[in-house]
Amino acid sequence: MNNYSKQREVILNVIKNLDTHPTAEEIYIEVNKIDKRISKSTVYRNINILVGNNDIRKISMPFGSDKYDYFHKIHNHIVCEKCGKVFDFNCEIPDKLKEAINSQLHNKITLTDSIKINGICSNCINNSKN
Repeated sequence: MNNYSKQREVILNVIKNLDTHPTAEEIYIEVNKIDKRISKSTVYRNINILVGNNDIRKISMPFGSDKYDYFHKIHNHIVCEKCGKVFDFNCEIPDKLKEAINSQLHNKITLTDSIKINGICSNCINNSKN
C-alpha cells in the first residue's frame, strides 16, 4: 500500500479533469501548469502507483505512448489505427461470448471492463475520402 501524497492527488485530479485519454507526457505538461515543483519522474512514478492501485487504467497502445484513463465507470475503448485517438464505448458482453472465451481458456470472466478494439475513427475515414 502506498501512503497518501499531495503530488499524487494533483496528478490524479489532472487525469480526472482531462476529457481525453492522455499520455504520461501530456499528464506531466498539465501537472506542470499547476505545480512546477512536481518533476517528470514524480509524475511517471505516481502514474504507475495509480495504475497499481486501480485508480486509473493504462491503455496499452499498438504504436506510440500508452494512454491513461480515470477509472470512473466501466467502459471500453476503441483505438484509431490511423491517428491513435482513443474513444470510450459502453457495451455489455453477451453471455454466449463469455462462455466461448471461458471454454477456450478454462477461465471464468467476472468483469469485462477492459476491452480494447482497434479500428479507424470517422474523422480518419472522412479524411481518406478526400
